[in-house]
Amino acid sequence: MKLSVVILNYNVRYFLEACLKSVEVAIASIDAEIIVIDNNSSDDSCEMVKQLFPSIKLIENKENSGFSKGNNIGVAEAKGEYLCILNPDTIVAENTFIKLLKFSNAKQNLGIVGCQLIDGTGNYLPESKRNVPTPKVALKKVLGKVDDYYANNIDSDKTGKVDILVGAFMWLKKEVYEAVKGFDESYFMYGEDIDLSYKIKKAGYDNYYFGETTVIHFKGESTFKDAKYAKRFYGAMQIFYKKHFKQNMLFNFIVWLGIKMARVTRKPQKSLNYSSDRTYLYAKSISQTLENQLPKPIEVMDSIAGNVKGKSTLIYDLNLFKTTEVFNDMKEKSKQEKIVFRFMPKSSKFILGSDSATNRGEVLHF
Repeated sequence: MKLSVVILNYNVRYFLEACLKSVEVAIASIDAEIIVIDNNSSDDSCEMVKQLFPSIKLIENKENSGFSKGNNIGVAEAKGEYLCILNPDTIVAENTFIKLLKFSNAKQNLGIVGCQLIDGTGNYLPESKRNVPTPKVALKKVLGKVDDYYANNIDSDKTGKVDILVGAFMWLKKEVYEAVKGFDESYFMYGEDIDLSYKIKKAGYDNYYFGETTVIHFKGESTFKDAKYAKRFYGAMQIFYKKHFKQNMLFNFIVWLGIKMARVTRKPQKSLNYSSDRTYLYAKSISQTLENQLPKPIEVMDSIAGNVKGKSTLIYDLNLFKTTEVFNDMKEKSKQEKIVFRFMPKSSKFILGSDSATNRGEVLHF
């Protein structure tokens, strides 16, 4: 088998459904499998997978074992030569895996490959490519200087070697994952992607950012970005520094102080909360139930070409359009003010989207 797509889920049933439908399209011409590990969700995620995706391998954990352990459980069952560690709050393009296979087959000494991630507002996510967060770099980031934290030497649509990739999307050979013993289970959530990237780099492999394919990462879905998030994130960073940058007591105190400052000074981001004056529905038709719930006036169009007005909600019917078309359109139209993007997954009776990295996204049933 060529590819195993490993998805760890926790209470994001509708985003998981949208993700799985996009993955099924993307692996249509590849000898591949999908493995979903559910970390004891309280919603009906598992029932949905069993009903809508009976061919998917579903692992139902009886407890929330965290990101690292959950993914390690899934990888242990994987049969593919390549792995794609994928968040459930993502939508992949139809050609994402095909492009990555072609790229990977041409490389020697391949480590992790990441791709171009955008959020639910169509904006590029700079964490798609990062440098090693040495204590000096991390402390500068705490002070608001992020130039050294992100790998800004590579344009978002280009390709090149980087140090650190993000756990929302990680592509690598299973033998490389196993060579470094996978994710370190000392990390419950956050930091494990930095650790895995750094372990693979130190083992002599080359990590790459591949900007020629785009994936949406809705961000605020997998976890809330609140005080508990800050505590876990910076606690994970302490584990990383103790593991990889052991120095003297003064050094450790400076690192501790920087982490402490970040926890104290970190301010939650606000949702966009745009009030739309109209709706553009890119579809062939609209149901009465959906029409009653959308900002009016509503324009139904079977083409995404053309301009739109600001303060608008844009809904893409993924039954009609390829995700590659949609992502390109989002990136272009996100340059306008106050545009809200929503997506109608294939064969679904709901639309979804996310306008914030700190709060849950929106799911609207019709």
